[in-house]
Amino acid sequence: MKKKVAFYTLGCKLNFSETSTIARNFTDEGFDRVDFSEKADIYVINTCSVTENADKRFKTIVKQAQKANSDAFVAAVGCYAQLKPQELADVNGVDLVLGATEKFKITDYLNDLSKNDFGQVHSCEIEDADFYVGSYSIGDRTRAFLKVQDGCDYKCTYCTIPLARGISRSDTMENVLKNAREISEQNIKEIVLTGVNIGDYGKGEFGNKKHEHTFLDLVTKLDHVEGIERLRISSIEPNLLKKETIDLVSKSRAFVPHFHIPLQSGSNEILKKMKRRYMRELYVDRVSKIREVMPHACIGVDVIVGFPGETDEHFLETYNFLNVLDISYLHVFTYSERDNTEAAEMDSVVPNNIRSKRSKMLRGLSVKKRRAFYESQIGSNRTVLFESENKEGYIHGFTENYIKVKTPWNPELINTLHHVELTRIDDDGLVRFEFAKVVSN
Repeated sequence: MKKKVAFYTLGCKLNFSETSTIARNFTDEGFDRVDFSEKADIYVINTCSVTENADKRFKTIVKQAQKANSDAFVAAVGCYAQLKPQELADVNGVDLVLGATEKFKITDYLNDLSKNDFGQVHSCEIEDADFYVGSYSIGDRTRAFLKVQDGCDYKCTYCTIPLARGISRSDTMENVLKNAREISEQNIKEIVLTGVNIGDYGKGEFGNKKHEHTFLDLVTKLDHVEGIERLRISSIEPNLLKKETIDLVSKSRAFVPHFHIPLQSGSNEILKKMKRRYMRELYVDRVSKIREVMPHACIGVDVIVGFPGETDEHFLETYNFLNVLDISYLHVFTYSERDNTEAAEMDSVVPNNIRSKRSKMLRGLSVKKRRAFYESQIGSNRTVLFESENKEGYIHGFTENYIKVKTPWNPELINTLHHVELTRIDDDGLVRFEFAKVVSN
């Protein structure tokens, strides 16, 4: 009988794209993929180490696998596996831990699936992670995550990603376009471009440091790939989001008016301590440019609260900056100390209770911002891509400018695009529309 394998992904869109590629490798080797809640012979957990919570969740997920099959072989890959391989190997039930260069060769390590007394570690020095492996997710969702870049050369003082993923390097333009065509042939309507620092695309494309292509070159080429209904840019650094790219999106056939731009702090003093590569004035400039050419665009913001040295005055500077800025929602991260980072050694540590209070304040601001953005779009005509899950009798979807809508469950809507008129906001904060107001299919 065929062996069964199940996967669990923690963290970002990039991890989802890589899990999907690893899963296809298992399928090519003759394995059957099953849901993580089902009994499997192998459980593969793709880990994240951006926050402390992601670390803690790992043990819980291992226990879930053991509950489904106590004799199953459990393997850990991903960022946490590279940063702290022995810590993962010491978790009860873990048999194999693979670092950054080994994760895509996982099937080579599975000649013997018997449980190990101790977790085996196969990891590398992060300097060895200097080659590129293309990835994309397919078959899991109505949209695909297409990896175009990996690693990061930035040295932000709070971040472990360069230690977990290595130097900045890019897929070749030819391979990105090939993968995009493969995705479009699977009747997937939307592709999300992902990577660690996608605005740095082109660096390391052919194993060298110079840029053979730029991110603008990439989006220009992708916009002309036939069969792709929607293209969405995931998180991109403000200093790498060039005005020419914003202009292209505004006139694009396929790229949607949605940007997610990390800010991290509204205080220039804190941005300098973080070693970010911009000041808040540049951030305002990018938001203003987007609003100039795409007034209806959705703009999401990453922000960190409780960074060492962040006083009440610094935090209020951030809060007031975001309050007046014309953005659509926030992703709020409570700062947590990460080993081997500069910030972990800094003085003026912010107490955890104050970090939590500041996080709560910004999450409340995010709710207000999202509501205001949704209200500004009521009465407009938008295109919705419907997803596949039945949530309490409703089907959900997203407009091109990332407004979440819902309507009574209808399986015929799954993975279809519809032009609709947005009519009202329900008590749960989601937008409704009447089928009588559907403009076209």
